[in-house]
Amino acid sequence: MQQLNQLSASEAARRLAVREITAEQLTRACLARIEEREAAVGAWIHIDPDAALAQARQLDAGPVRGPLHGLPLGVKDLIDTADMPTAYGSPVYAGHRPRADAACVALARTAGALILGKTVTTEFAWFHPGKTANPHNPLHTPGGSSSGSAAAVADCMVPLAYGTQTAGSVIRPASYCGIVGYKPTHGTLPRAGIKPLSDSLDTLGTLTRTVADAALFVSAVSGRDLVPRPLAQPPRVGLCRTHEWNAARPETAVAMENAATALGRAGAKLTEITLPQIFAEVTQAQIDIMNYEIYAALACERLQHYAGLSDKLKQLLDNAQRCDAARYDAAQALVESCRRELDEVFADADVLLAPSAPGEAPAGLDATGDPIFCRMWTVLHVPAINLPCCLGPQGLPLGVQVIGRRGDDARALAVAAWAHHRLAQR
Repeated sequence: MQQLNQLSASEAARRLAVREITAEQLTRACLARIEEREAAVGAWIHIDPDAALAQARQLDAGPVRGPLHGLPLGVKDLIDTADMPTAYGSPVYAGHRPRADAACVALARTAGALILGKTVTTEFAWFHPGKTANPHNPLHTPGGSSSGSAAAVADCMVPLAYGTQTAGSVIRPASYCGIVGYKPTHGTLPRAGIKPLSDSLDTLGTLTRTVADAALFVSAVSGRDLVPRPLAQPPRVGLCRTHEWNAARPETAVAMENAATALGRAGAKLTEITLPQIFAEVTQAQIDIMNYEIYAALACERLQHYAGLSDKLKQLLDNAQRCDAARYDAAQALVESCRRELDEVFADADVLLAPSAPGEAPAGLDATGDPIFCRMWTVLHVPAINLPCCLGPQGLPLGVQVIGRRGDDARALAVAAWAHHRLAQR
């Protein structure tokens, strides 16, 4: 029998709306799962069961507030919460209590969500990891920087969680943990109240177990109607291995082939897409933009709290300062040229299918993996959705990305929902 904490967000929301289940029952089920598994997974940096249950009882005592009514939500510890500490993954901010919720938290509360707790992030959402382990094998990384959010959703501790992506911080952990990660078009969700790293790149996204759940969540917060509807006909899918394909391990090549075969059998029109040569430079441009902007964004921490930073972060900052304004401007110009090429790239495809990560989650918890297959799509500002595809040779999940046109999130989600169903049937 399926436990309440295992319900999809969409199914739980339906039952909550008709009072078939209560928010308190669902919250207790999530808290029980956390109590059972948190010692092994380490997804949470702050949990207050009494406060969570008080929220649940308040929701149960009143009218249905909105489409997220009663759904427990994990909030990445990069995102401000007025009633919970927010440390941005750093001891420098231990015990920090923001005076206000981030906009995305306030909007989720308005739509009825219950803020269950704060999930682990890497230090300032860069590369130095926290305590979280992969729920499929605790000897492997869950990915980052949205480590705790991905692990908590994958382990059925919570149906919904916020993540952020500056390079690959939603898509990569979703791939490693075997769930749906959705990075919307840049700017779709508000970033006010989220610790800024890179204004050109930072994107608020979601971790869920189904595409419908991701669409429900983002629709409720953004005010857009993104709920997937049945496709009138099978989609046109462009197979795009990208200029970074040499970084793909054998299991990722197999995942791409398996996904293409399954979607082709289901009727998708498949086309091989070769990106123009200029796109070979986009990944380095993303790195340059990220370095330049993060070096500025963490100026206070560099100048006033340097001793409290990890050695890894200090090294990253030392490297970042080498990107000067001229190099940054050239990177931005190149990216803008590539954005203008996107209409031609998508001329014969509704979406692109691309790798999510080089392979399975690497062993060890001292690093979070390589975002090489995500950087380009982040800097191009297009929507990206990770879909679990298959298992690799070590029995760990592998994902593929569905990439849409910039601003065309509704179609990307509709195709992703169609594809997720076909991949799950394999």
